[in-house]
Amino acid sequence: MTQLAHYAFVQPELLPLLTSSSPEILDSLDFGLIGFDADGMVRQYNAFEARAAGLSLERVLGQSLFTHVAPCMNNFMVAQRFEDAASAGSTLDDTIDYVLTLRMRPVKVRLRLLSDPAQAMRYVLIQRSL
Repeated sequence: MTQLAHYAFVQPELLPLLTSSSPEILDSLDFGLIGFDADGMVRQYNAFEARAAGLSLERVLGQSLFTHVAPCMNNFMVAQRFEDAASAGSTLDDTIDYVLTLRMRPVKVRLRLLSDPAQAMRYVLIQRSL
């Protein structure tokens, strides 16, 4: 299996690689990863993000991303983009500058939003070192 630890936050065509990777490989990434299903429930959460956000895997898995885990992303810049892409049946691969504000001092990050109607999982990738 390909080791994703060598892949960058900006790696082209990253979505299919993420969906087929084991939790161990996802934990080797040097950026945060939150994978969620069409209902918005978190199904994947990597070690990098757990350390950076201070939220354990057990506390996050099975929770609603936009209402319980990261309500600061429940807006037109993040959540609405996923909804719009799903409604249009189109892929989403957008990178935006963002400020995380929940449970921490404001932190400037770069988010990469990934989804494809052919994939069950959607992803928010979080790059903290800008």
